[in-house]
Amino acid sequence: MSKNIKSKVIVITGASSGLGEETARLLAGLGANLVLGARRIDKLEKLAIDLKLDSRAVLKMDVTQRVQVQALVDRAIEIYGRIDVIINNAGLMPSSMLDKLKVDEWDSMIDVNIKGVLYGIAAALPYMQKQKSGQIINVSSVAGHKVGPGGAVYAGTKWAVRAISEGLRQEVKPWNIRTTIVSPGAIATELTNTITDEDIAKGMAKTYESALSASSFANVVAFAISQPQEIDINEIVFRPTVQSY
Repeated sequence: MSKNIKSKVIVITGASSGLGEETARLLAGLGANLVLGARRIDKLEKLAIDLKLDSRAVLKMDVTQRVQVQALVDRAIEIYGRIDVIINNAGLMPSSMLDKLKVDEWDSMIDVNIKGVLYGIAAALPYMQKQKSGQIINVSSVAGHKVGPGGAVYAGTKWAVRAISEGLRQEVKPWNIRTTIVSPGAIATELTNTITDEDIAKGMAKTYESALSASSFANVVAFAISQPQEIDINEIVFRPTVQSY
């Protein structure tokens, strides 16, 4: 797997914990050059020490701020002179029934899950077009395929990620750029900690009893990156074997 990952310059948002952190650990072990962004710089700095990264390769940033996403990608160019992959991983899931009117949470999901992905694309795409190569990996969810009670807004954001990614796939072919959507099911991360609707939280806790480890996501991402340039893995949907939806 490391053959097509070693020495690639890979930018990851939301890298301080969960899926992003686990993916960073795996890719670093496979020889990738990483540039990591997240809001919790203390965790990023510890991760950088663990992975023996250049101290400049971690950056405190918020994906809802376009200039900060641009700064993260620019940092990769500054250090390594190119960007081979961006993983738009940062996300929120404060699911709730619509009649709870948790509008602030709706806004946060839209800002992080949709705008954050768009800002990542906007930051990386011009460099990749100039290089005539690259890969953009956007994180959706099984909720981007199936909507359930309490998940309307979250699912809406993840459907949007899939729609944006498919449009991007069609548009970037002239520059030899690859695009991948990763749609995981229940994975053990901090994502469910953002749920403030008590009824939804209880139901989600039961679903997540069989959650996969974050390493499952990291392995899927590494698989997509490791393919030869002529193979474009466009979407991977995976979930625990016992998860029925």
